[in-house]
Parts: sequence; structure tokens; C-alpha cells
Amino acid sequence: MLERLQIFEDRYEELSQRLCDPAVTADPAVYAQTMRDYREVEPVALKFREYKRDLADMDEAKELLAESGSDREMKEMIDEELARLTRSADSLREELKILLLPKDPNDDRNVIVEIRGGAGGEEAALFAAVLYRMYTMYAVRRGYKTELIGANETELGGYKEISFMITGEGAYSRLKFESGVHRVQRVPETETQGRIHTSTVTVAVLPEAEDVEVDIDPTELKIDTFRSSGAGGQHINKTESAIRITHIPTGLVVECQDERSQYKNKDKAMKVLRSRLLEAERERQQSEVSQQRRSQVGTGDRSERIRTYNYPQGRVTDHRIGLTLYKIDDILNGSLDEIIDALIAADRSAQLESGERL
Repeated sequence: MLERLQIFEDRYEELSQRLCDPAVTADPAVYAQTMRDYREVEPVALKFREYKRDLADMDEAKELLAESGSDREMKEMIDEELARLTRSADSLREELKILLLPKDPNDDRNVIVEIRGGAGGEEAALFAAVLYRMYTMYAVRRGYKTELIGANETELGGYKEISFMITGEGAYSRLKFESGVHRVQRVPETETQGRIHTSTVTVAVLPEAEDVEVDIDPTELKIDTFRSSGAGGQHINKTESAIRITHIPTGLVVECQDERSQYKNKDKAMKVLRSRLLEAERERQQSEVSQQRRSQVGTGDRSERIRTYNYPQGRVTDHRIGLTLYKIDDILNGSLDEIIDALIAADRSAQLESGERL
């Protein structure tokens, strides 16, 4: 591990010098790439330097201990310092192990989130709207931007389905564990008997795909235009600006009707299609990986029930890690970091236990 860490530190020094090179700073593209590389190695290099300082201080303390002779008070002071340095070095070593874990290549990407009402009819559609609000509020907290792609709204203000993009550094790394079935237990507004209903909503989080990553043959696309439908917008039902794209080989269908411009709707629909195709390929590759090496947290199974929101008890339970928080209002208002941090920690722990470290 020390050899690998030294490579990171050497690379950090090299990139630091390159960032001061006028030839690099004069080229925006080269500078931007160099800065991205610098930011990637910086956390490891700096943490490694802390670790080396602790090891050097431990060696120095051991030399002082050997020279302290019969001075009991001095020995006690040095023993205490050695114990502190040992704890610090052990902690830094564990942090370095985590930093050296294989990084998900999609972590820094923007994401496309698709929410669909499942079992529960109108109540499921209403909860889909609640989750949409939760994720958009979370995006605001993180400084991300959101952009609506398309929505199929119900008369009561819910969504049969809604898709949107979240743009920001590390968006996928924060949201990738949200894919799956979200279950809600509450008394619907339309329920006169006060009975608790259970409904489900499916969430899919897709990393945004670049044009060059997914080769789409235009001849394999069927593109239809139609008039937008649903609530809101003066252009609704007046112009055929909505776009439906069917990818013939896979049967994937993507619709977008949020924009007034047919061109903009087509551009958004193509982004979603590329991301879905990229995700399908990722799932195919994952299925070839042995079960032992898969994350215990999981990131993509849309049939997996991952979380329950219980209104009467005010609790939210993530079933993958057994975490229950009695703060449903805060969570639905976008306070998701406590859950997401726990999921990330569980994923890292699972990787370490299964030997997936460098």
C-alpha cells in the first residue's frame, strides 16, 4: 500500500508544478484537465503526508524513550504521546484504505432521475410528487441545479411519472443509492375511514451519458411528434412540440414535452435515451460479476424495496442497512445527507470486507 501511496504523492507534486506552468495555464482545456487530475490525487497525497508525519514522530518518540533512562515522569509523557500517535496513525491508515478503494467512474457525473408511481394508484402518484420535491430540495441544499425533462401529471397534482436532471459535481456519487422501490405508509387525503394505505414508487437514478460513450444509429430510431398534454403551460395542446423517441433494437421509449421547442425536447429525450442505454450496459456487466464482489448496498435493482416512509410513526427506514430515523419531515424536506452518508459508509465497508481494495 505504501508504494501505491508514494505514487499518488509523486503525481501530486508533478501536477502542482504543471498548474504553475504558463503553457498549461494558457490553454483552458489542458488546465481544466490538469486541475481535475490534481483534485483527484490531492486528498490521498495530503492524507499520506499526515500519515508519514505520524510515523516519523513515532520514531522520534521511541528514540527519546530509549534515551530517557530512569526518568519516570519523562517516560510517562513519551508513552502518552506514543499512544496518541499510534491511534492517529491507525486512523489515518484506515482512511487511506478507503481513499484507495476503486472509484466508481460515474461518481462525478450529472444524473437523470426517473420517478414512477407503482402500486397504490393516485396515492402512489401523489407520493411520487413528494419524492420529486424531496430530491429537488436536496439538490438546492447541495448547490446542484435541477432541470425538468418530462412529467405525466394527474388531476390531483401527483405524477404517474416524472423525469428530471440534477447537475452538479459528484451528483451521481450522492444519489446513486436512491434507485429502487420506495414504500410509503400513510392515511391518504381521500381516505374517509382514516385507514393507513401502503403504496410504492419506483426511483431510477441514471448517470448522464456522454455522446461518445453510446453509439446510436439514427436509422434505429423512430421519432414521433405530438401535442403536449397535462397541466400547466400556455403552449400545452397547441403545438406539436413534444417528442417521443423509440429505440427499435431495445424497445426503449423516451418522451419529452417540457420545452416549447421541438428541438430542445428532442435534445433532452436523446440525453435520457443515451443514459438508459449506458445503464443497461452497466447492469449487464454487473450481472457478470460474482455475487461476492457486488456491493451489499446495491445501486440499480428497481424491484428492490429499499426504503419505507411511515407517516403515522414519523419514521424513515432504509432496509438495506437497517437504519431508522424518526425525522420524516426533515428528510422529505431534503435533509438526506444522514441517510446517504450511512449508505456510502456501508458500501465502502462492504468493499473492504470483500477484499476490493487496491
